[in-house]
Amino acid sequence: MAKKNIFTDAFGTPYVFKRLIIFILGIVSYRRFNGFNKLTITGTEHLLDLPDSNVLFVSNHQTYFADVAAMYHAFCAVNNGYLNTIKNPVYLLNPKVDFYYVAAEETMNKGILARIFKIAGAVTVKRTWRAEGKNVNRLLDMTEVDNIMKALDNGWVITFPQGTTAAFAQGRKGTAKLVKNQRPIVVPIKINGFRRAFDKRGLRIKVTGVRPTLEFKKPLEIDYETETAQQILTKIMISIEQTEDFNLLHQYEEKLKAKKKAELPS
Repeated sequence: MAKKNIFTDAFGTPYVFKRLIIFILGIVSYRRFNGFNKLTITGTEHLLDLPDSNVLFVSNHQTYFADVAAMYHAFCAVNNGYLNTIKNPVYLLNPKVDFYYVAAEETMNKGILARIFKIAGAVTVKRTWRAEGKNVNRLLDMTEVDNIMKALDNGWVITFPQGTTAAFAQGRKGTAKLVKNQRPIVVPIKINGFRRAFDKRGLRIKVTGVRPTLEFKKPLEIDYETETAQQILTKIMISIEQTEDFNLLHQYEEKLKAKKKAELPS
């Protein structure tokens, strides 16, 4: 593991500048999570004994920016001794700066605000299967993989294995292969309510009075010697509750189809 620089993060961003960006974004977004809508956080006790680096958080995804912003609040709060609460925003004065998140390059290049979010810790990647709303088929850029590994060597990283905000979308094997090769501690996060409270970008409040939830689960037990990438991916998708077994609407539709079929005359 490369030695950390005490002045800059893994990609050369000065910590003093990064602290300022996180503080400003935290202040601007605070009332969204503890005012208009009350964020409920559970499980942050699982973060207390984690090492400072090589920790990968895997989460489902509902908006482009609100999900990550809420996680920043939670991580900064834990960094200052506040568990399962963001009621005291003084934690923004001492943010967790060695925190990174994987995001689509095209999303992070749209608008000034997205570029500011990028400075806060984005590790951008070009999606291999979709770009600008169209299906594509392109090779994985190994430089991007190296950047994720560099971020893991430097701190904590959040990734969204589905690569989309669509619920119950298929998980991407790239995440599991990264886990298999890098062998990080993998911590699942399950979120809910963000899609209802915010617009797709996570910048505009759609509804007030919603209680979005952010649940940190115990680190996954992974046997890196025997488990395949596919087995690891399955374990990840179950932990963030994004397999079809958790899709209640799909189950209801299937039962309705079966009922209608049974009622047809033979």
